[in-house]
Amino acid sequence: MGHLPKLIADLALVLGAGAITTLLFRRLKQPLVLGYIIAGFLVGPHVSVVPTVIDEENIKILAEIGVIFLLFSLGLEFSFKKLLRVGGAASITAIVEIGAILILGYMVGRWMGWSDMDSMFLGGLLASSSTTIIIRAFDELGVKRQQFAGIVFGVLIVEDIVVILLMVLLSTVAVTKQFDGATLISSSLQLLFFLTVWFITGIFLLPTFLRKAKKLLDEETLLILSIGLCLGMVVLATQIGFSAELGAFVMGSILAETTSAEKIEHLLKPVKDLFGAVFFVSVGMLIDPAAMVEHKWAILWVTLLTIFGKMGSTTIGALLSGQPLKQSIQVGMSMAQIGEFAFIVATLGITLGVTSDFLFPVAVGASAITTFTTPYFIKISEPAYNFISRLLPATFINSLNRYSSGAQNIQAESEWKIVLKSYAIIVISNAIIIVALVMLSFTFLLPFLREKTENEVLGKIAVLIVTFAACAPFFWALMARKPNNSAYKTLWLDAKYNKGPLVVLEILRVLIAVLVVGFMVDRLYSGLIAFVVVTPVAIIVLVVFSQKIQGFYNRIHSRFLDNLHEREREAENVNGDPNAALSPWDAHLADFEVYQNAPFIGIPLQELSWREKYGINIAFIKRGEKIIYAPSAREKLYPMDELGIIGTDQQLKQFKPVMDAIDEPPGTQAEDTDNIALQKIVVDEHTLLKGMTIRQSGIREKTSGLVVGIERDGKRILNPDSHTVLEWNDVIWIVGDRRKIQELVKD
Repeated sequence: MGHLPKLIADLALVLGAGAITTLLFRRLKQPLVLGYIIAGFLVGPHVSVVPTVIDEENIKILAEIGVIFLLFSLGLEFSFKKLLRVGGAASITAIVEIGAILILGYMVGRWMGWSDMDSMFLGGLLASSSTTIIIRAFDELGVKRQQFAGIVFGVLIVEDIVVILLMVLLSTVAVTKQFDGATLISSSLQLLFFLTVWFITGIFLLPTFLRKAKKLLDEETLLILSIGLCLGMVVLATQIGFSAELGAFVMGSILAETTSAEKIEHLLKPVKDLFGAVFFVSVGMLIDPAAMVEHKWAILWVTLLTIFGKMGSTTIGALLSGQPLKQSIQVGMSMAQIGEFAFIVATLGITLGVTSDFLFPVAVGASAITTFTTPYFIKISEPAYNFISRLLPATFINSLNRYSSGAQNIQAESEWKIVLKSYAIIVISNAIIIVALVMLSFTFLLPFLREKTENEVLGKIAVLIVTFAACAPFFWALMARKPNNSAYKTLWLDAKYNKGPLVVLEILRVLIAVLVVGFMVDRLYSGLIAFVVVTPVAIIVLVVFSQKIQGFYNRIHSRFLDNLHEREREAENVNGDPNAALSPWDAHLADFEVYQNAPFIGIPLQELSWREKYGINIAFIKRGEKIIYAPSAREKLYPMDELGIIGTDQQLKQFKPVMDAIDEPPGTQAEDTDNIALQKIVVDEHTLLKGMTIRQSGIREKTSGLVVGIERDGKRILNPDSHTVLEWNDVIWIVGDRRKIQELVKD
């Protein structure tokens, strides 16, 4: 009989136990993650009833691979543009919640007598909530189409990226054994620098490569290529000093901007599920029942902190972001649990050898309890609001409502804000690219030339020329590229500004360019030579050859933008999830599907009279690959049409039985409806709509959209007539093509 390696026997045991427990948990409609953890507990060293894993080290290695694929998959689902679309409400809510729970976690850890490192990791593992548990609870309770659910999903997106950054900072603190502001700021700036470099380089190169190699990439080759890119970035990240998890996430987020993202995600799913299962089973193997009994009080305090700390901080964050009291309480009571990231953060502490053994069973115990309490808290969130609103003074509730209304009113973005943002993007992005090119040149090119040439002076001159030639387009952009928006032109032509502040900005950016040139030259020559000789020569060269350099930069810039937006262009009018940018108004978008036996099939919308009966509007109809924006009254519905319906929570609740829709988990809707959004514009000097009727304004034609509401003097006009005259400072709510609405404001 041949010898069977221990790893194969252990893997068979791990996957067999995982399969049995997950079947049971799926039958009980409980999260599969808990099933994997219990399977690990059963085959771990602390239970002797069933066979035990022999070689734990091999399982730990497979678990590390599992974490890498989990983070890579998360990056594929993430997309930096999705983060930008989350909106201020979700971002503010998430930042307040994470900041508060980090502080509270550290304080509670110290109160229980834990070390600084244990307390910091406690705050870190409490920072994220469970997307899986929340989606399942929303699905079962039928609330995922309510408005507060959109804020919750936005908060979860922000939490994911913040926890990734937290893992990097915790790793830095763990390695340096120092916890001071200067170290954290330095690490954060270093992280920001490399993230920017990786993202810009990846977007510039990868989509072009995948497009050119498309004919050669079958499913097998694309899977191997994507895994190779993932592991390559993991190696690069660890070589620089960051975590493997960060490298996997970054590569996933870069590939998420390509047209192959969905296909890669589909191909990777079996691999991610396999190694992810091994990871969560390995988590269960670390559970020591004796330790859980010994630290039962710690589990209780951490559970209470998770429930009430996250609930309270999220509610406060939602209120600060301008959400009404009811919606804020619903958001807060939805987020009161520990997410899957808690196990990854806890594993990181154990891997680094900086946390105590008891932290893991405490995290698992609190996670198990909060998993079962979450659905009940979501269910009672509305009764809880009713109870709290009766207790609070009416004047306080009125003040909250006024604050919410004021925070939600759109403010026309000032020209200076737009211009300063444009300048910041130009200066920071190009300066980072220049510094990265200089570092690459001096790290690799300079040592190479020193080995190949005996004349050190010639070697330095060659390095300087090559480096400057590579950086020249970005130097030109740093010094001379103008913001490409109408706000800059408005300010420049406005005599009252006297062009003075803009001239100051131009001088400042030139000074920054001079300092960057000096930084480059100072690595080779003394500061005097750098600023007296080389820097003036470099600036003269940039001026003399500015047109050629500008043309080359424009080609680079265009290629970057083409690659960045390639996915949207291929999807024509669309980008993803219509719920991705829900507005904080009472009305919001929800998706429905027309089923084959629906009684209203083939009937014109005018005859259905849904707007008159339920107060809802049909924002779009997706029929196959075609999208019909703001459909006319003569339009008919057909089987398998996907509808974007706009209305309040109450209106959608009343309308839902008409469609008899079956809820689907977020993310299952077509990838090509993301550009449909509910947005608001103001009637001001930018839009020039004052005095026009809605019909005369051409909003429907210009935005492929529908005006669903107007806010005027604190009052709301729902479903305004097309003959309604627009007045100064009216806030117009439009559902339609996101990009066209934004262009309407810019025109």
